[in-house]
Amino acid sequence: MNAMLETITRYDADAFRWVLGRRNARQFAQVCRWISHLGDGLPYALLGFGLFLWEPLHGKAFLLTGLLAFAIELPAYLLLKNTVRRNRPQDAIGDFVAHIVPSDRFSFPSGHTAAAFVMATLVGGFYPGFLAVAVTVAGMIGASRVFLGVHFPTDILAGVALGHASALLALAAGIH
Repeated sequence: MNAMLETITRYDADAFRWVLGRRNARQFAQVCRWISHLGDGLPYALLGFGLFLWEPLHGKAFLLTGLLAFAIELPAYLLLKNTVRRNRPQDAIGDFVAHIVPSDRFSFPSGHTAAAFVMATLVGGFYPGFLAVAVTVAGMIGASRVFLGVHFPTDILAGVALGHASALLALAAGIH
């Protein structure tokens, strides 16, 4: 497992350096700070409770399904993060300093991305007309974490898979 993680990290580091080596990457990081804050959690709570209060058709089910989805996602996220214990790019790559200070030590999977894709999948399940917007925002949140220098690309892919799977499990429960 360790050799495989080292190989993945080596390829990830190359992709990471390529992304952050683009012209204007530093200026773009300023925009990414704002985008990343969309994934901090408060917007999800506001959306869930707002729909609960003001959307009579699916609002209650959306909130309850969201709570279940996050009850699935969060323990799985913590288990993966603390089992894999993958260093963040700043610690794995000697010549790099992230644009922000991450909230925890390890990078795999991306919690911001997992949460964003929980919400995007739930939005698609309850309000399919907004799926494209929700997935676009979730994708931007994930990408912003790479541009800010706190995640490798595969951390984002793992976050997508974790968030999507967690929401699908919650949707399958059929809460009404």
